[in-house]
Amino acid sequence: MKLIRSRAPLRMGLAGGGTDVSPYADLFGGSILNATINLYASASIRPRTDGKIHLEAFDRKESVQYDAVYNLPIDGTLDLLKGVYNRIVKDFTHEPLSFELCTSVDAPAGSGLGSSSTLVVAIIGAFAEWLKLPLGEYDIAHLAYQIERVDLKLAGGRQDQYAATFGGFNFMEFYKEEKVIVNPLRIRKKIATELQNNIVLFYTGTSRESAEIIKKQSSAIQKSSEEALQATHRVKEQSTMMKEALLRGELDRIGEILHFGWEHKKRMASGISNSRIEELYDAARAAGATGGKISGAGGGGFMFFYCPNNTRFKVIEAISQFDGRVKNYEFAMTGLYSYTIGE
Repeated sequence: MKLIRSRAPLRMGLAGGGTDVSPYADLFGGSILNATINLYASASIRPRTDGKIHLEAFDRKESVQYDAVYNLPIDGTLDLLKGVYNRIVKDFTHEPLSFELCTSVDAPAGSGLGSSSTLVVAIIGAFAEWLKLPLGEYDIAHLAYQIERVDLKLAGGRQDQYAATFGGFNFMEFYKEEKVIVNPLRIRKKIATELQNNIVLFYTGTSRESAEIIKKQSSAIQKSSEEALQATHRVKEQSTMMKEALLRGELDRIGEILHFGWEHKKRMASGISNSRIEELYDAARAAGATGGKISGAGGGGFMFFYCPNNTRFKVIEAISQFDGRVKNYEFAMTGLYSYTIGE
Protein backbone atom coordinates (compact mmCIF):
# COMPACT_ATOMS: atom_id res chain seq x y z
CA MET A 1 0.00 0.00 0.00
CA LYS A 2 1.26 3.46 -0.89
CA LEU A 3 2.73 5.63 1.88
CA ILE A 4 3.78 9.24 1.42
CA ARG A 5 6.20 10.80 3.91
CA SER A 6 7.38 14.34 4.36
CA ARG A 7 9.49 16.26 6.86
CA ALA A 8 10.65 19.84 7.30
CA PRO A 9 13.22 21.28 9.74
CA LEU A 10 12.55 23.67 12.60
CA ARG A 11 14.53 26.89 12.68
CA MET A 12 16.72 28.94 14.98
CA GLY A 13 16.14 32.67 14.48
CA LEU A 14 19.58 34.25 14.80
CA ALA A 15 18.75 37.89 14.08
CA GLY A 16 15.98 40.24 12.99
CA GLY A 17 13.14 38.35 14.66
CA GLY A 18 9.81 40.18 14.57
CA THR A 19 10.58 42.37 11.54
CA ASP A 20 8.72 39.85 9.35
CA VAL A 21 5.44 40.70 11.08
CA SER A 22 2.85 43.05 9.59
CA PRO A 23 2.46 45.99 9.59
CA TYR A 24 6.20 46.61 10.11
CA ALA A 25 7.28 44.48 7.13
CA ASP A 26 4.70 46.17 4.90
CA LEU A 27 5.62 49.70 5.91
CA PHE A 28 9.40 49.51 6.28
CA GLY A 29 10.52 46.13 4.95
CA GLY A 30 11.86 43.49 7.31
CA SER A 31 14.90 41.23 7.30
CA ILE A 32 15.80 38.12 9.26
CA LEU A 33 18.70 35.70 9.40
CA ASN A 34 17.84 32.17 10.46
CA ALA A 35 19.21 28.64 10.24
CA THR A 36 17.40 25.31 10.31
CA ILE A 37 18.32 22.57 12.77
CA ASN A 38 17.86 18.81 12.91
CA LEU A 39 14.56 18.90 14.77
CA TYR A 40 11.67 18.18 12.43
CA ALA A 41 7.96 18.29 11.78
CA SER A 42 6.89 15.10 10.00
CA ALA A 43 3.77 14.08 8.11
CA SER A 44 2.67 10.86 6.45
CA ILE A 45 -0.32 10.17 4.22
CA ARG A 46 -1.81 6.76 3.47
CA PRO A 47 -4.59 6.89 0.83
CA ARG A 48 -7.85 5.17 1.73
CA THR A 49 -10.72 3.83 -0.35
CA ASP A 50 -13.48 3.77 2.29
CA GLY A 51 -14.56 7.41 2.02
CA LYS A 52 -13.10 8.33 5.43
CA ILE A 53 -10.56 10.88 6.63
CA HIS A 54 -8.47 9.95 9.67
CA LEU A 55 -6.26 12.63 11.25
CA GLU A 56 -3.81 11.90 14.05
CA ALA A 57 -1.10 13.94 15.78
CA PHE A 58 1.14 11.46 17.60
CA ASP A 59 2.95 14.07 19.70
CA ARG A 60 -0.30 15.66 20.86
CA LYS A 61 -2.08 12.33 21.36
CA GLU A 62 -5.07 13.62 19.41
CA SER A 63 -7.02 11.96 16.62
CA VAL A 64 -10.29 12.55 14.78
CA GLN A 65 -12.16 10.86 11.94
CA TYR A 66 -14.63 12.25 9.43
CA ASP A 67 -16.45 11.27 6.30
CA ALA A 68 -14.61 12.57 3.26
CA VAL A 69 -16.09 16.03 2.68
CA TYR A 70 -15.06 19.22 0.91
CA ASN A 71 -14.46 21.19 4.09
CA LEU A 72 -13.48 19.98 7.57
CA PRO A 73 -14.64 22.00 10.61
CA ILE A 74 -12.15 24.39 12.16
CA ASP A 75 -13.03 23.83 15.80
CA GLY A 76 -9.81 23.82 17.81
CA THR A 77 -8.87 20.16 17.25
CA LEU A 78 -6.02 19.54 14.79
CA ASP A 79 -6.90 22.74 12.94
CA LEU A 80 -3.52 22.94 11.19
CA LEU A 81 -4.13 19.55 9.58
CA LYS A 82 -7.67 20.48 8.63
CA GLY A 83 -6.65 23.87 7.32
CA VAL A 84 -4.18 22.34 4.89
CA TYR A 85 -6.72 19.76 3.68
CA ASN A 86 -9.40 22.40 3.16
CA ARG A 87 -7.06 24.56 1.07
CA ILE A 88 -5.79 21.59 -0.99
CA VAL A 89 -9.36 20.66 -1.91
CA LYS A 90 -10.33 24.27 -2.62
CA ASP A 91 -7.32 25.13 -4.78
CA PHE A 92 -6.36 21.84 -6.42
CA THR A 93 -8.57 18.73 -6.28
CA HIS A 94 -12.03 20.37 -6.12
CA GLU A 95 -13.33 17.10 -4.71
CA PRO A 96 -13.05 15.34 -1.33
CA LEU A 97 -10.15 13.00 -0.60
CA SER A 98 -10.05 9.84 1.52
CA PHE A 99 -6.84 9.26 3.45
CA GLU A 100 -5.04 8.87 6.77
CA LEU A 101 -2.80 11.77 7.80
CA CYS A 102 -0.43 11.34 10.76
CA THR A 103 1.91 14.01 12.09
CA SER A 104 4.54 14.61 14.77
CA VAL A 105 6.85 17.46 15.78
CA ASP A 106 10.19 17.13 17.58
CA ALA A 107 9.54 20.22 19.73
CA PRO A 108 6.47 21.22 21.74
CA ALA A 109 4.03 23.86 20.53
CA GLY A 110 5.03 27.32 21.73
CA SER A 111 8.72 26.39 21.75
CA GLY A 112 9.82 29.35 19.64
CA LEU A 113 11.36 27.18 16.90
CA GLY A 114 8.55 27.70 14.39
CA SER A 115 6.92 24.33 15.02
CA SER A 116 3.39 25.19 13.86
CA SER A 117 4.44 26.73 10.55
CA THR A 118 6.94 23.95 9.94
CA LEU A 119 4.22 21.37 10.47
CA VAL A 120 2.00 23.12 7.90
CA VAL A 121 4.89 23.04 5.41
CA ALA A 122 5.45 19.32 6.04
CA ILE A 123 1.75 18.55 5.51
CA ILE A 124 1.64 20.56 2.30
CA GLY A 125 4.74 18.69 1.16
CA ALA A 126 3.03 15.35 1.74
CA PHE A 127 -0.07 16.39 -0.23
CA ALA A 128 2.09 17.83 -3.02
CA GLU A 129 4.00 14.54 -3.24
CA TRP A 130 0.82 12.45 -3.23
CA LEU A 131 -1.13 14.52 -5.72
CA LYS A 132 1.87 15.57 -7.86
CA LEU A 133 1.04 19.24 -7.35
CA PRO A 134 3.16 21.71 -9.37
CA LEU A 135 4.47 23.65 -6.38
CA GLY A 136 7.95 25.15 -6.06
CA GLU A 137 9.62 26.23 -2.83
CA TYR A 138 8.22 29.76 -2.86
CA ASP A 139 4.76 28.39 -3.73
CA ILE A 140 4.75 25.98 -0.79
CA ALA A 141 6.03 28.57 1.70
CA HIS A 142 3.50 31.18 0.57
CA LEU A 143 0.65 28.67 0.66
CA ALA A 144 1.63 27.68 4.21
CA TYR A 145 1.62 31.37 5.19
CA GLN A 146 -1.82 31.87 3.63
CA ILE A 147 -3.29 28.84 5.41
CA GLU A 148 -2.03 29.95 8.82
CA ARG A 149 -2.45 33.69 8.66
CA VAL A 150 -5.46 34.09 6.33
CA ASP A 151 -7.51 30.88 6.47
CA LEU A 152 -6.93 30.03 10.15
CA LYS A 153 -6.36 33.66 11.24
CA LEU A 154 -3.36 32.77 13.41
CA ALA A 155 -1.17 35.76 14.26
CA GLY A 156 2.46 35.51 13.30
CA GLY A 157 5.21 36.40 10.88
CA ARG A 158 6.49 34.99 7.60
CA GLN A 159 9.95 33.60 8.29
CA ASP A 160 9.04 30.13 9.59
CA GLN A 161 7.32 28.87 6.45
CA TYR A 162 10.25 29.88 4.25
CA ALA A 163 12.92 28.54 6.61
CA ALA A 164 11.19 25.14 6.76
CA THR A 165 10.80 24.96 2.99
CA PHE A 166 14.27 26.15 1.94
CA GLY A 167 16.44 24.91 4.83
CA GLY A 168 20.01 25.95 5.69
CA PHE A 169 21.26 29.46 6.52
CA ASN A 170 19.13 32.15 4.91
CA PHE A 171 18.95 35.94 4.95
CA MET A 172 15.31 36.77 4.24
CA GLU A 173 13.74 40.05 3.18
CA PHE A 174 10.05 40.86 3.70
CA TYR A 175 8.02 43.49 1.88
CA LYS A 176 4.42 44.58 1.39
CA GLU A 177 1.88 42.41 -0.40
CA GLU A 178 3.43 39.31 1.23
CA LYS A 179 6.54 39.51 -0.94
CA VAL A 180 9.49 37.51 0.42
CA ILE A 181 13.00 37.12 -0.98
CA VAL A 182 15.15 34.27 0.36
CA ASN A 183 18.91 34.72 0.05
CA PRO A 184 20.73 31.43 0.85
CA LEU A 185 24.07 32.07 2.57
CA ARG A 186 27.24 30.15 1.79
CA ILE A 187 28.67 29.79 5.29
CA ARG A 188 32.05 28.06 5.39
CA LYS A 189 31.85 24.63 7.00
CA LYS A 190 34.28 25.44 9.80
CA ILE A 191 32.35 28.62 10.64
CA ALA A 192 29.03 26.75 10.77
CA THR A 193 30.60 23.99 12.85
CA GLU A 194 32.14 26.43 15.31
CA LEU A 195 28.87 28.35 15.51
CA GLN A 196 27.07 25.11 16.31
CA ASN A 197 29.63 24.28 19.00
CA ASN A 198 29.36 27.72 20.57
CA ILE A 199 25.57 28.15 20.59
CA VAL A 200 23.94 26.38 23.54
CA LEU A 201 20.23 25.71 23.00
CA PHE A 202 18.20 25.56 26.20
CA TYR A 203 14.54 24.66 26.64
CA THR A 204 13.11 26.70 29.50
CA GLY A 205 10.49 24.06 30.25
CA THR A 206 7.64 26.44 29.52
CA SER A 207 5.74 27.09 26.31
CA ARG A 208 4.01 30.34 25.46
CA GLU A 209 1.26 31.68 23.25
CA SER A 210 3.19 33.65 20.66
CA ALA A 211 0.04 35.11 19.08
CA GLU A 212 -0.63 37.46 22.00
CA ILE A 213 2.91 38.86 21.98
CA ILE A 214 2.80 39.29 18.21
CA LYS A 215 -0.53 41.12 18.46
CA LYS A 216 1.01 43.53 20.99
CA GLN A 217 3.98 44.05 18.71
CA SER A 218 1.76 44.76 15.69
CA SER A 219 -0.44 47.07 17.73
CA ALA A 220 2.56 49.10 18.91
CA ILE A 221 3.63 49.68 15.30
CA GLN A 222 0.08 50.56 14.23
CA LYS A 223 -0.13 53.11 17.04
CA SER A 224 3.25 54.54 15.98
CA SER A 225 4.88 53.87 19.33
CA GLU A 226 8.26 55.55 18.91
CA GLU A 227 10.00 53.21 21.35
CA ALA A 228 8.65 50.08 19.64
CA LEU A 229 9.38 51.43 16.17
CA GLN A 230 12.97 52.41 16.92
CA ALA A 231 13.57 49.08 18.68
CA THR A 232 12.28 47.19 15.63
CA HIS A 233 14.55 49.25 13.35
CA ARG A 234 17.54 48.25 15.50
CA VAL A 235 16.53 44.57 15.40
CA LYS A 236 16.33 44.81 11.61
CA GLU A 237 19.87 46.27 11.58
CA GLN A 238 20.97 43.30 13.68
CA SER A 239 20.13 40.89 10.85
CA THR A 240 22.56 42.66 8.48
CA MET A 241 25.22 42.75 11.19
CA MET A 242 24.81 39.01 11.72
CA LYS A 243 24.94 38.28 7.99
CA GLU A 244 28.20 40.18 7.58
CA ALA A 245 29.79 38.54 10.63
CA LEU A 246 28.94 35.03 9.45
CA LEU A 247 30.03 35.58 5.85
CA ARG A 248 33.29 37.16 7.00
CA GLY A 249 33.87 34.47 9.64
CA GLU A 250 33.98 37.06 12.43
CA LEU A 251 32.77 34.72 15.16
CA ASP A 252 33.96 36.97 17.98
CA ARG A 253 31.18 39.43 17.01
CA ILE A 254 28.31 36.91 17.22
CA GLY A 255 27.74 37.19 20.95
CA GLU A 256 27.73 40.98 21.01
CA ILE A 257 25.37 41.07 17.99
CA LEU A 258 22.98 38.70 19.77
CA HIS A 259 23.13 40.83 22.91
CA PHE A 260 22.51 44.01 20.89
CA GLY A 261 19.43 42.43 19.33
CA TRP A 262 18.10 41.06 22.62
CA GLU A 263 18.32 44.42 24.38
CA HIS A 264 16.28 46.04 21.61
CA LYS A 265 13.85 43.17 21.05
CA LYS A 266 12.62 43.45 24.63
CA ARG A 267 11.45 46.99 23.82
CA MET A 268 9.32 45.88 20.86
CA ALA A 269 6.39 44.71 23.02
CA SER A 270 5.52 43.71 26.57
CA GLY A 271 5.72 40.03 27.47
CA ILE A 272 8.83 39.21 25.41
CA SER A 273 10.89 38.83 28.58
CA ASN A 274 10.12 38.24 32.25
CA SER A 275 12.00 37.98 35.54
CA ARG A 276 12.84 34.29 35.10
CA ILE A 277 14.14 34.78 31.57
CA GLU A 278 16.26 37.74 32.74
CA GLU A 279 17.67 35.70 35.62
CA LEU A 280 18.55 32.85 33.26
CA TYR A 281 20.13 35.23 30.75
CA ASP A 282 22.20 36.95 33.43
CA ALA A 283 23.41 33.59 34.78
CA ALA A 284 24.55 32.53 31.32
CA ARG A 285 26.39 35.83 30.78
CA ALA A 286 28.05 35.61 34.17
CA ALA A 287 29.32 32.13 33.27
CA GLY A 288 30.92 33.29 30.03
CA ALA A 289 28.23 33.68 27.36
CA THR A 290 28.71 36.89 25.40
CA GLY A 291 25.11 37.15 24.24
CA GLY A 292 21.91 35.28 23.55
CA LYS A 293 18.20 35.61 23.02
CA ILE A 294 14.89 33.91 23.38
CA SER A 295 13.82 31.99 20.30
CA GLY A 296 10.64 33.12 18.59
CA ALA A 297 8.24 35.78 19.82
CA GLY A 298 9.31 35.53 23.46
CA GLY A 299 7.79 34.74 26.84
CA GLY A 300 9.13 31.17 27.07
CA GLY A 301 10.12 28.21 24.94
CA PHE A 302 13.76 27.89 23.87
CA MET A 303 16.60 30.29 24.57
CA PHE A 304 20.09 30.11 23.18
CA PHE A 305 23.43 31.58 24.22
CA TYR A 306 26.68 32.22 22.38
CA CYS A 307 29.56 30.72 24.35
CA PRO A 308 33.00 31.44 22.78
CA ASN A 309 36.10 29.32 23.27
CA ASN A 310 35.24 26.63 25.83
CA THR A 311 32.83 28.63 27.97
CA ARG A 312 29.89 26.41 26.88
CA PHE A 313 30.66 23.98 29.70
CA LYS A 314 30.47 26.60 32.46
CA VAL A 315 27.39 28.13 30.86
CA ILE A 316 25.64 24.75 30.71
CA GLU A 317 26.50 24.18 34.37
CA ALA A 318 25.10 27.60 35.30
CA ILE A 319 21.81 27.37 33.40
CA SER A 320 21.22 23.73 34.39
CA GLN A 321 20.33 25.02 37.85
CA PHE A 322 17.12 26.36 36.33
CA ASP A 323 14.18 24.16 35.41
CA GLY A 324 14.65 23.14 31.81
CA ARG A 325 17.22 21.24 29.77
CA VAL A 326 19.98 21.72 27.24
CA LYS A 327 18.99 20.41 23.81
CA ASN A 328 21.60 18.91 21.51
CA TYR A 329 21.21 19.83 17.85
CA GLU A 330 23.03 20.21 14.55
CA PHE A 331 22.39 22.64 11.74
CA ALA A 332 20.32 21.10 8.95
CA MET A 333 21.30 22.25 5.48
CA THR A 334 18.29 20.90 3.58
CA GLY A 335 14.67 21.95 3.84
CA LEU A 336 11.39 20.20 3.04
CA TYR A 337 11.80 16.63 1.77
CA SER A 338 9.02 14.30 0.62
CA TYR A 339 8.97 10.83 -0.89
CA THR A 340 6.67 7.91 -1.66
CA ILE A 341 6.99 4.25 -0.65
CA GLY A 342 5.08 1.44 -2.38
CA GLU A 343 4.23 3.07 -5.69
